[in-house]
Amino acid sequence: MATRRIQRTEESRRLLVTAAAELFAEKGYRQTSFIDIADKAGISRGSIPWHFGNKLGLLEAVVDDQLQAVLTGFAPPVGEPAGDSLDQVMRFIRLPVTRLFITLLAEAVEVGSPIRAHYARLHAALRQGVQARIPTEALPPGTTPRALAVLLVGAVIGIHAQWRVAPEAVDLEAVHATIRALLPASLGQT
Repeated sequence: MATRRIQRTEESRRLLVTAAAELFAEKGYRQTSFIDIADKAGISRGSIPWHFGNKLGLLEAVVDDQLQAVLTGFAPPVGEPAGDSLDQVMRFIRLPVTRLFITLLAEAVEVGSPIRAHYARLHAALRQGVQARIPTEALPPGTTPRALAVLLVGAVIGIHAQWRVAPEAVDLEAVHATIRALLPASLGQT
C-alpha cells in the first residue's frame, strides 16, 4: 500500500514538473499560473504547494530536472569515448529544453527577478559542463577553458534565440561549420 502511494506521489510530481517546463517555455514563468500547470498535468492545483512549497520551488524542480537531462546528454555512454564536444554543443540548440532556458533568460535579467538566482545556477552548470570537455592543451595561448566555456554558452544562447525567432534566416549547419572552422581543430575532440 505504501509503495503504491509513493509511486502515485512520484508520478504526480513528474507530471507537474513536465507540465510546468512546457508552460514556462511557452508562456514564461510569471505568466504561468498554478491553474495552468494543474490543468495541463491533470492534477489538483493543491498538489503544487504540497510537492514544491510554492511556484519558485516548482521552478527549481523544473530547472534541476531539465539541467540534469541536458548534462546527461553531454556525457558519453559508459565505456565510450567522449566524442565531438562541438557537435554536442550544437545539438543543444535543437533541444526543446533550450527554449525553456531562453524564455527564462528574458525574465531572469530583470532586476529583482525571483528566478535570477536559479538561472545563474543553470548558466554555471552549463559552463561547467562545457568547460569540463575542453582540453587545455588545444587552446591558443592566452585563452582559458573557462573563458571559452563562457563564449560557447553565450554563442549557443544567441544562436538559439535567433533560430527560434527566424528559423528561415539561421542555417544551423552553416553556423556549426563556421564555429568549427574558427576553433582549433583539436578543440572539438575530447
